[in-house]
Amino acid sequence: MDVFALYGPSGTGKSTNALELAHKYKINAIIDDGLLIYNGRKVAGTSAKYERTTVQAVKRAIFFYEDHATEIRQAIRDFNIERILLLGTSQKMVNRIADALEIAPITTYISIEDIRSSSEIKAALYTRRTSGKHVIPIPYIQVEQDFFRRLIAQGKKIFSSKKEIIGETTIVQPDFGGGRMHVTEHVLRKLVTLSCNNMPEVENITKISVTLNDLPSVSLEVYLNVKRGTSLPDMAQEIRHRIYKSYVQHLNIELHSIHIHIGKLAMAGA
Repeated sequence: MDVFALYGPSGTGKSTNALELAHKYKINAIIDDGLLIYNGRKVAGTSAKYERTTVQAVKRAIFFYEDHATEIRQAIRDFNIERILLLGTSQKMVNRIADALEIAPITTYISIEDIRSSSEIKAALYTRRTSGKHVIPIPYIQVEQDFFRRLIAQGKKIFSSKKEIIGETTIVQPDFGGGRMHVTEHVLRKLVTLSCNNMPEVENITKISVTLNDLPSVSLEVYLNVKRGTSLPDMAQEIRHRIYKSYVQHLNIELHSIHIHIGKLAMAGA
């Protein structure tokens, strides 16, 4: 197996630049913050970004937990991966990842300073520290030139028959160096309502709030019309499950928490 490593301090743009490297070296697998991403899809692992403490996040990212490491090792075998890119904050960290996943030695080391200018790194760090933007990389995939146009068309189909405004909330970086697509707060809220569209018990969803900084979370108020004897905790759990699944499927965001407040409850006869 050919093992590549990209290292540099947190917030300097490794996840974004990993896409260009993967395309350049024909790498179709990336290890990033505890996840294995293969051909543009997360296929195994648990993200370190959503751990509650820094210590837990570091342990998750270096595959300290044996069950986590075993899951990734098995997936690497299952997908018969021949080239893989590891992301880490230092050479020591990527070496530990390679050892934990039993894919050492690393054949090529690349520093973030080798592929980004000092001004680009400073700008990335400033954005991370001040704006708290959550950058979602679309990892390496084989694409035709019209991929970006098809991605926008797919987004319109998912969210609405009408054209959505492109704003500045969540950044999606395609795997080529050109454009960026911004998903507005309006679209993030709309995804919550669409998640429960085919639940007859849900009459309305209001007061939707979405936070993607630090630990991503969603809060909402729901109006329910249920039969007598319906388990409200089970109903709330189903709503949580649908919202969580939608964010993973459409935006590759794993929500840390989903808070549901029942604003109105109607009971129909048994």
